[in-house]
Amino acid sequence: MPHDGMNAGEAAGRIDLPAWRDRALAFESEIAKAVVGQDRVIRLLTIALFARGHVLLEGDVGVGKTTLLRAAARCVGGAYERIEGTIDLMPGDLVYHTYLAEDGRPRVDEGPVLRAGENLAIFFFNEINRARPQVHSLLLRLMAERSVTAFNREFHFPHLVVFADRNRVEREETFELPAAARDRFLMEIAIETPSDPATRRALAFDTRFHDGDRLIASLAENILDYDRLNDVAQAIQGGVKTSETFETYVIGLWQAVRNPGAAGIEIPGVDTERLVAAGASPRGISYLVRAARVAAWLDGRSMAVPEDVRALFFETMAHRVFFEPVYEMRRDAIARELIDALFKTVPVP
Repeated sequence: MPHDGMNAGEAAGRIDLPAWRDRALAFESEIAKAVVGQDRVIRLLTIALFARGHVLLEGDVGVGKTTLLRAAARCVGGAYERIEGTIDLMPGDLVYHTYLAEDGRPRVDEGPVLRAGENLAIFFFNEINRARPQVHSLLLRLMAERSVTAFNREFHFPHLVVFADRNRVEREETFELPAAARDRFLMEIAIETPSDPATRRALAFDTRFHDGDRLIASLAENILDYDRLNDVAQAIQGGVKTSETFETYVIGLWQAVRNPGAAGIEIPGVDTERLVAAGASPRGISYLVRAARVAAWLDGRSMAVPEDVRALFFETMAHRVFFEPVYEMRRDAIARELIDALFKTVPVP
């Protein structure tokens, strides 16, 4: 939210949104120098940053998830911290670090969440599904409230966006994220290996991409002022409007995805009357609309349209819809089919 208590309308009047759009596009272009063949992923990440939402990344090992976030952190500015998810990670490891000093006495230092204080802009939780549920609980508070309690005081992180990575290949010693934690992520974004032959050739043979540290260091710093993004986000929400027909369409999608059988949605081999157990919460719909407004702004428009919602619906909503257990094992395929059928069934105004 804005630092000085501005509402969305006041923020829209005081922020130069066209100039900020130019900076956002420059941010995307700079990241694309380090992360090639991932234009859509970069656009989704940019939308999340300006919507002030957290992101869960999913993909195979070595597809560039860490490089993407390091590049984003350099171009956003502010502090960047990360932690590795492991089976023995405890909640306290996020907020403090204990060790024996040279004099043999125990010492306690601030951990990765606290180290940068209010300047923390991006926190990356690598392989989050390897961490225990107790760790997920602390992360949930950090995401929901942008604050934690430690050392008998409250710490606040007003500029924080959390990114987490889930390895979808290895399943041993992993813990599935609870529904409450998944619902706090604005988006779940899949990163695939680029299919374009020229891009694959560049990644394999262009030595620029073989030294990650040097590649990140070559990018321009602080293209976005991390400590102004809250105000810009508020201005976007106040400056990009929605029409009555747009709102009717979103409500229609919401009702249909919660009860696809009643909406007349058909999926081969699936009883759509019994498919959805829960999900598509009011929070999820508000996140969807928030992201759609940012997408419209990035396209240079002051009005959100149904195409903005359709372009973001899978990444923003699929992880919030929970299927009955008999269908959960086929979640990825069924979720795609459900949303494709949803768009065919609910008419665009």
